[in-house]
Amino acid sequence: MKTLRLIPVLALTAACAGPLPGQPVPQDARLSATTLTLVLSDGTLCRADWVAAPVGRMEECGPGYGYAVRVIENPNLLRQIWTGLTSALGAEGAVAPLAEVVITDPAGIDTSFVSPPPVPE
Repeated sequence: MKTLRLIPVLALTAACAGPLPGQPVPQDARLSATTLTLVLSDGTLCRADWVAAPVGRMEECGPGYGYAVRVIENPNLLRQIWTGLTSALGAEGAVAPLAEVVITDPAGIDTSFVSPPPVPE
């Protein structure tokens, strides 16, 4: 009987954990050498200079989204060779950094992305 009384409480708690109704949600985050590009579910594109501020807030992006970029300094050997080769050929910054990007929406919900995104098998 006590379990039945908890069902409405659990349902209300679950409803509060999601994004606000009608609010766009992060769909994709990608990095270039200097720019973080966030794509929202309504098609909005937001950009920030992640090199100048690896942790920050995109205030002009809809209701405002926080971001944090954590670059993976020592990626696998093949990626290190590829990055070194492109740099040696004068294409410095042509290979996007390997990083984890965490986007925080106005409700405080974090969404994690990796950039570049993994290749589907």
